[in-house]
Amino acid sequence: MTELAKNKIILALDVDTLPEAEALVDELKDYVGYFKIGLPLIVNYGFEAFRVIENLGAKCYFDCKFHDIPYAVDKACANLVKNNIDLFNVHIQGGSKMVSSVVKTAKATAKELGKEPPKILGVTLLSSFGQRTLTTELCVKDSIENYVLQLAKVAKECGLNGVVASAEEAKRIRKEIGEDFMILCPATRPTWSVVNDQVRVDTPREAILAGVNCMVIGRPITEAEDHIAAVKLIIDEIENAMEEKASLQATTK
Repeated sequence: MTELAKNKIILALDVDTLPEAEALVDELKDYVGYFKIGLPLIVNYGFEAFRVIENLGAKCYFDCKFHDIPYAVDKACANLVKNNIDLFNVHIQGGSKMVSSVVKTAKATAKELGKEPPKILGVTLLSSFGQRTLTTELCVKDSIENYVLQLAKVAKECGLNGVVASAEEAKRIRKEIGEDFMILCPATRPTWSVVNDQVRVDTPREAILAGVNCMVIGRPITEAEDHIAAVKLIIDEIENAMEEKASLQATTK
């Protein structure tokens, strides 16, 4: 297992109780790069959920998806920095004023505390959305790919470190925005798992070949009978894809 492959995995702690989350972190902290905290744990346990990850020496990605007026989001993000959360996200659909303000506030808070500023990602479009939902419910006539690319450009201009987007969308983002921009794939399913409630889903291989930096994986690991065996299979898939990508790049030079 290479450190690079391991760090590309973010394990979603979409469980109901803190003891369940703590057991997963303790078991898998040597096999994944980050643990994702989302709504289920935060609603029940608040910042105590972060402390569990921190106390076990692991890293936390807070999937908060903030989308509110700039003042409210600024206050929330400043508190995240104070509580040592070094990777979180906001909705780009909150607008450039909100996003730019968050970046400024996070940097200022980190400077006051004498620490590195957090990495902040912009959520483009939820992975449960398909073209029909975008068109009929949100009244966006453009394609998902074009819509996500435009949001990614806003994220870059506002100073975000990267975006949350599918592997298919990542191809154009990587091409048009460049290598120095983090792309997180939110709905990744290894070839042997089921899709569940996601619509825009990618395999680890597809994510790596598209230029994604890291990927969120949850149920294929947390619902497996053997958690470590499952994550090792995914690491193998990532490492094979990294070798394939390097080979493809070598042949095109």
